[in-house]
Amino acid sequence: MIIDEETFRSFDLVGKDVSNRGLISSHSGNMSMLSGGKIIITRRSAMLGWLQPEDLVVIDLKDEDAHSGLIASTEANVHRNIYKETDAMAILHTHSPCSTALSMIEDEITCIDAEGMLLYKKIPIVECDVPVGSYEVAEKIAPALKNYSAAIVRSHGVFAKGTTLEDALGVITGVEQSADIRYKILLIGKPLKRDYSKEKGFSNW
Repeated sequence: MIIDEETFRSFDLVGKDVSNRGLISSHSGNMSMLSGGKIIITRRSAMLGWLQPEDLVVIDLKDEDAHSGLIASTEANVHRNIYKETDAMAILHTHSPCSTALSMIEDEITCIDAEGMLLYKKIPIVECDVPVGSYEVAEKIAPALKNYSAAIVRSHGVFAKGTTLEDALGVITGVEQSADIRYKILLIGKPLKRDYSKEKGFSNW
């Protein structure tokens, strides 16, 4: 399968954006998209902020193959299961600092900012004994993404789905913005004048 220039540009744009925002370290994070019944995914330890065409590999949607085990991202099986279990057409995974920090003290992130309340309501958090690249993550994160556009693996990071990589990027950055606002409110230590998330019962969504 030949990866065309437009597809590479999408990966490159999104990789540079999450890198510039500090949502990943130099060699972390991964992303993929469905194309022609296959998965195009970043290779293991690729630098998302400095992608080259050879950093994109094609793996099978249905079964593990040599690329999955040796070349593709360590999260390849997680991506594969999300595609199998949800309506995702593209997936982006980052180690967004505020989202990840909140996942270590909360069981879900209910949005308290206007944009977050409109777009996400809440972001579920899943807990895994092996939170990086495991079959456990693949099994637990996919159900969470059936009804939500993003979910967080406790202490690890965010997985977001979209119809395109740019769409998933919008989710990732939006979720981190909501988490950042909630994080700063916790630092301030003063009660909210009005907590719409409780009024609207986002925990029950």
